[in-house]
Amino acid sequence: MSTTPLLAAHALAIGHPRRTVGESINLQLAGGEVLCLLGPNGSGKTTLFRTLLGLLPARDGQIEVAGQPLARWSRSQLASKLAYVPQNPALPFAFSLEEVVLMGRIAHGSPFRQPSRQDRALAAEALHSLGIAHLAERACTEVSGGERQLALIARALAQQAEVLILDEPTSSLDFGNQLRVLDCLSSLRARGLAILLSTHQPEHALRIADRILFLKQGQLIASGGRELITPAALARLYDSDEALIAAGLGMHMR
Repeated sequence: MSTTPLLAAHALAIGHPRRTVGESINLQLAGGEVLCLLGPNGSGKTTLFRTLLGLLPARDGQIEVAGQPLARWSRSQLASKLAYVPQNPALPFAFSLEEVVLMGRIAHGSPFRQPSRQDRALAAEALHSLGIAHLAERACTEVSGGERQLALIARALAQQAEVLILDEPTSSLDFGNQLRVLDCLSSLRARGLAILLSTHQPEHALRIADRILFLKQGQLIASGGRELITPAALARLYDSDEALIAAGLGMHMR
């Protein structure tokens, strides 16, 4: 089995043309691993994800996909390696949920070709795995925000990439659908996929993460396993009261 990380960043600096958001960021993600990113709003989580995907240029440092520099991958090649579920993306047209999921298959052929039988089978499987197969023919403008989010996750699954990057994937979902997504991600990890996600819910990290990163003001301030999730550590990360966090998580003070 290869020990080469599927996704890695070395001394990475992220930001926008006139502003650096974060720097000195190092991370590695292997197949069959869930890496969870926690941090307050404005800490640079989305900017980091978009940089790792090549949607924003790195301001410094190196990104590698399957051991090769990101710049060596064409966009079509990269789409077979990395799949992205952004926060609350706009879907301006009344595509059916099946059509939304089938968009994930564009990585495997011309965007102008008709979906194959295999494409439709993979889309149906992805919709079923997230409990929304019964909505396949419904327009995305006619379902709830949570159901649209589930369809976007299903689109990423249908893409059959080796790495899934999910930016707060459960933020618009009710409790039952949050659990469905977490269980789905756990099953994908068991199949060897690498998963990088951000969340504002530490209990989700406790449920499925193999490793956890704390990102604050563009800096990785802690890295480790689930032992990172303590009231004291979260109070420092979120500039909050330790007792309040402990009560919110139902945890004993440590």
